[in-house]
Amino acid sequence: MACAASAASAQTPQPFPRPGEQRPATPAPATPPLAEPQQPKVAPPATPSRPSMPSASDVPTEATLGVAIYPGAAFVGSFDAGRGQRYYLFGTTADFLQIVNYYKNVLKQKGELVYEEPAVHQFDIGKFREETMAFPPSVTVKDYTWGGSAGYLNPKRGAEPARFKTIIQIVPLPPIQ
Repeated sequence: MACAASAASAQTPQPFPRPGEQRPATPAPATPPLAEPQQPKVAPPATPSRPSMPSASDVPTEATLGVAIYPGAAFVGSFDAGRGQRYYLFGTTADFLQIVNYYKNVLKQKGELVYEEPAVHQFDIGKFREETMAFPPSVTVKDYTWGGSAGYLNPKRGAEPARFKTIIQIVPLPPIQ
């Protein structure tokens, strides 16, 4: 080991090209040998997806969702549900039972009361395929005034209403693949 250390220190680096020589016609290395080390790029921490604030052209329609939207409901935003699915939130000042009865009539099914407190009612609009879907295609209605709550805060600052009594979540059928 001592021999290797002394042999390495005995070699003196030579300048390249040497004074008076021309540089050879070989391509330069991709990274200069004396370049400063680059800092590794650090990905920003993952954050939960937030509703996107849509422009008028981003607001989904009954045709794009494949299901009726309660009349007067305001589009709140959409979220990435995973596995190529999105879910869409709509807010309304109508009471929970009024929205549930609307969807019972429109969808011609009774749906299922998933929770009594806070009240959540779900209507399936397609078959859930666990291997390809993150969420079942459905319309879910949730009461945001339960327990004295003032409602779901409108994410659009200064917009009316300031809060929604009821939120409608629509997970449309995924496109045919």
